Amino acid sequence: MDGPGERSTNLLGVRHILLVLSGKGGVGKSTLSTELALALRHRGHRVGILDVDLCGPSIPRMLRVQDRAVHQCDSGWVPVFVGQDRAVALMSIGFLLERPDDAVVWRGPKKNALIKQFVTDVAWGDLDFLIVDTPPGTSDEHISTVEALRPHRLLGAILVTTPQAVSVGDVRRELTFCKKTGLRVLGVVENMSGFVCPHCSGSGIHDSLLFFLLQECTNIFSKGGGEELAKHAGVPFLGCVPLDPQLSQSLEEGRDFIQEFPKSSAFPALAHIAQQILDTSQQSS
Repeated sequence: MDGPGERSTNLLGVRHILLVLSGKGGVGKSTLSTELALALRHRGHRVGILDVDLCGPSIPRMLRVQDRAVHQCDSGWVPVFVGQDRAVALMSIGFLLERPDDAVVWRGPKKNALIKQFVTDVAWGDLDFLIVDTPPGTSDEHISTVEALRPHRLLGAILVTTPQAVSVGDVRRELTFCKKTGLRVLGVVENMSGFVCPHCSGSGIHDSLLFFLLQECTNIFSKGGGEELAKHAGVPFLGCVPLDPQLSQSLEEGRDFIQEFPKSSAFPALAHIAQQILDTSQQSS
């Protein structure tokens, strides 16, 4: 394993690394990580996902590869490749558990050691983007992740919140974490931002953005907290992602939402977020 500050040769082929953070659980951080990876993949980019949410590794199921296993090669672990084109590579502790319901009951040092091993010992090959799905909060696991990735091409972090004040308050602490660790904030995403009923109106409308705009949006969890937070912190606001039954369905069934549901209400929001990440990466190149 590389020592502190040393560069892992397994990450030399990765052009951009970005972290997805949230102040609390249940805000859709893993969902955003998954859909952002798929959106970038469908734009022709090679993408990897590193799932370091050790106690809640949900991404293998979201991509319908939960029964797969990782193997060793001369360079370390070989990630699991998703889809027929193998354009998304995934590494998760979910592939290392004997049973899917096994709980990871580890103390901090063991978790931190595995995170560092994930960073140094996974043979990613050439990737345009590596998306790192982190656990909720600002624990020592986050510090280990940032420190392990700092010597590499760390583009920055996306912060995910829901509109409620309690979630926005937690993201304020996440912003403080980023400031203290010198981690660039790429922007804030407000997830679960209203619900558009697909059966109430707009039948026959086929343009997804127009469909979304013409629907009556019910703000179940209030609205605007993420945008106000981004404005107050002086960081970009990347957009609002509405609650979408089709998105939930695709995650439950391990389907490719970006490919199969282009007319859904969440599609234009996710596509817009992906485009902003692409724009930022091009400016940083």
